[in-house]
Amino acid sequence: MENNLQELYSLFRFLNPGMFGSLEEFNSRYAVPIQRDGDREAIETLRRKIFPYILRRLKGDVLGDLPERVDQTLYVEMDDEHRKLYERRRLYYRELVGETIRREGVRNSQFVMFQALSELRRIASVPESLSDGVIRSPKLELLVGQIAQSVANGHKVVVFFNFIAGLELAAEQLRAAGIDAEIMTGATTRREAVVRRFQSDPECHVLLMTIKVGGVGLNLTAADIVYIFEPWWNKAAEEQAVNRLHRIGQKATVFSYSMITHDTIEEKIRQLQERKAELFDELISADSSMSKSLSEEDINFILS
Repeated sequence: MENNLQELYSLFRFLNPGMFGSLEEFNSRYAVPIQRDGDREAIETLRRKIFPYILRRLKGDVLGDLPERVDQTLYVEMDDEHRKLYERRRLYYRELVGETIRREGVRNSQFVMFQALSELRRIASVPESLSDGVIRSPKLELLVGQIAQSVANGHKVVVFFNFIAGLELAAEQLRAAGIDAEIMTGATTRREAVVRRFQSDPECHVLLMTIKVGGVGLNLTAADIVYIFEPWWNKAAEEQAVNRLHRIGQKATVFSYSMITHDTIEEKIRQLQERKAELFDELISADSSMSKSLSEEDINFILS
C-alpha cells in the first residue's frame, strides 16, 4: 500500500469482502476524514479494525546484532544566481500547471506536472545541467569535500543519485581530486565486477550509483557512509538503498546522509514523505512510500 487509503480498501475487498461495505461508505467513514481532515478518531477506529490482519517484521526484530545506523539531513543553500534560476522556473511552472489543471483537470495534467517537478528537481540539485555549466551545484561542492575527508580517514562511501547528470559531475570532480570511484547505472553491464572491486580493492574508495540500480540484491558492506544526493518520491526506495550497507556483514556504524537544497522542491518532497509516512505508520505500523500520484493540493504545496 503506497498511495492512499483506497488501496487499503481494495486489499480488504479481496481479503474480507463486506468488511468495509461499499467504497462510498469507506470513503465517507474513513478515507475523507483521515486524508483530508486528519481525524484522529477515524484513524484509531480504522487501525483497530485492521489490526488483527497485520503482521509486521522489522529488520531490528530479526537482526539484533546489526551495528548502529545514524541518519542525518544535510541542508545546503543556493547562491543568488542559483536562486534566481530556480525561482524563475518555479513561477513559470506554477502558472503553467495551474492553468493546465483548470483547463483539463488533474488526471489529464500529469505530463505537465511531472515535467515541472522533474525540471525543478534538476535545478535544485544539479543546476549545471540546465545552465550550460554556469551555475554550480552547492550540493556537489559539499559532497566532494565530505567524501575527500572521509576517504582521507580510511572510509568507503556510497552515493545514490536520481539524475545521471549529478552522478557524472560527481565522478568528474572526484577524479580531478585524485579519488578512485566506480560507477553503476542502469546501463552498466559488469555490475558484479564493479561491486567486487568496490568491496575488495582498498584503492577504490567510492561507489556512485543510481538509486533504482542500488535497490535490490547488492551487498555493499565495505562502506560505512552513504549519501542520498537527491530525495526520491518513494521513501521506501531510499531506505532499501541505504540497507545495501546496513545489513548482515556490516561491522561498523553506518552514517546515512540525505542532501536537501533549502527552500526548494526537495524540501517540499521531504515534508510530503513525512506526512504520508506518519499516516500509514499510524494505521498499519508498516513502511510506506511517497505517492507517485500527486493530488492538486500536493502540487500547489510543492510549487508554492
